[in-house]
Amino acid sequence: MNLSIAYLNDVHGYLEPHPELIFDAERREIKIMGGYSRIYSLIKDIRRQNLNTLVFDGGDTFHGTLPVVKSKGEAIVPVLNKIGLNAMVGHWDFAYGPDQLLNLNDQLNYPVLGINVYNNDGTLFLKPFLIQELENIKIAIIGICSNIIDKTMPENFSEGLKITDGIEELPRYIEQVKMEGADLVFLLSHNGYPQDIKTLSQVKGIDVCLSAHTHNRLSEPSLINDTIIIQCGCHGSFLGHLQLEILDKHINSYKYQLIPVKDDIDPDPEMDRLIEAIMKPYLSFKKEQVGQTSILLDRYNTLESSMDDLLLQSIKEITSADIAFSNGWRYGVPIPAGPVSRWDLYNIIPMNPPVSVVELTGKEILNMLEENLERTFSVDPMKQMGGYVKRCLGLTAYMRIENPQGFRLQDVFIGKERLTSGGIYKAAFVTQQGVPKNLGNNRIDLSIHVVDALANFLQKNSPYRPDVQKSFSLI
Repeated sequence: MNLSIAYLNDVHGYLEPHPELIFDAERREIKIMGGYSRIYSLIKDIRRQNLNTLVFDGGDTFHGTLPVVKSKGEAIVPVLNKIGLNAMVGHWDFAYGPDQLLNLNDQLNYPVLGINVYNNDGTLFLKPFLIQELENIKIAIIGICSNIIDKTMPENFSEGLKITDGIEELPRYIEQVKMEGADLVFLLSHNGYPQDIKTLSQVKGIDVCLSAHTHNRLSEPSLINDTIIIQCGCHGSFLGHLQLEILDKHINSYKYQLIPVKDDIDPDPEMDRLIEAIMKPYLSFKKEQVGQTSILLDRYNTLESSMDDLLLQSIKEITSADIAFSNGWRYGVPIPAGPVSRWDLYNIIPMNPPVSVVELTGKEILNMLEENLERTFSVDPMKQMGGYVKRCLGLTAYMRIENPQGFRLQDVFIGKERLTSGGIYKAAFVTQQGVPKNLGNNRIDLSIHVVDALANFLQKNSPYRPDVQKSFSLI
């Protein structure tokens, strides 16, 4: 039997084609990519070529763009149901609380899986696995949701839940699905690529791992022991297509293609109409130009990014703060040089939280940054619990990335003055992922929200020409 697997991960609610940053040996360039109507056309073509096709979603699906956030994930449900997926897992999909995820799960025509998400009474919150049978071959799909949901995300994500990394549970479920007759075992995981490599180096019995969370564009599968691992970037800009030749109920050979979802792919007309109806209330935001940028704004950098520099400049200026912080989010499609619309600003931060200020001691800043660096660069993948490095403005840090936990920062300056442990610094920030709520004094949420702060800044500073110093330097 020949089996086809179509795979998406970390689409982050991007319903339509959008700018995407493409890398080659000589340059970076922007191309228009993605969009569920083109993704659906590709999946239909794969199904036409092979009736034995399974389609999976690695999660980070119900969050990331304004229509999806505003509807608490519900706007995208008809799109996903039309595609006809087989299963998914999640992370940002918990953003509206566990009850809303269960509500979304009930609306889907496929399950959200998770062997590692528990209610307080120890029972499983989600279905742990799914077994699909194709031509007398039974394929088990075991799900693992992100292990950081109850650790680094806002508290409402995991109210009443406990989440593990799934390593301890996985062998038990592999044994169970094989007892139920599974010939092949797939792992659908949102723990992240480094985390999945660690898991598969310790746990045997997985044939294919569909990885997510870390936005890796793997043009070739990775092999850990005998397990095939794929991951397909983000924002729906790429679709993974894994073809397996099954002989005597084992994988005899495989082929893989990371398919760019380019703008020369014919969109599916019915899906197009469905998406147009979802997007109709937001067309005015696309038409409302708020300013210009002279440079590409993107988030494709581990230490800092031009998109977050703009965000931090906006909130630092409006608060007259000494420093500014935001989370190192990975999601958010690039904004090319040229006009910037209000829609673009919502793509930067679709939650549109209030701008906040807090007073931090130098010691709190040092501890916060050291914790963040460990969560980004820990030698133990399971302790890598962030996105990118926390975004900072007004701060200059010199660090040695290879140093152990708590000892990476060598010297830190606020403005031109060396940071002192007992100093008090006014910080602007957005969300508790920017500055955890257990830190600082005199924490205040201002009446202005971030999208308006961005719009105000661009109206005064267009075209935007960044004049910021790098926050982190490796020495």
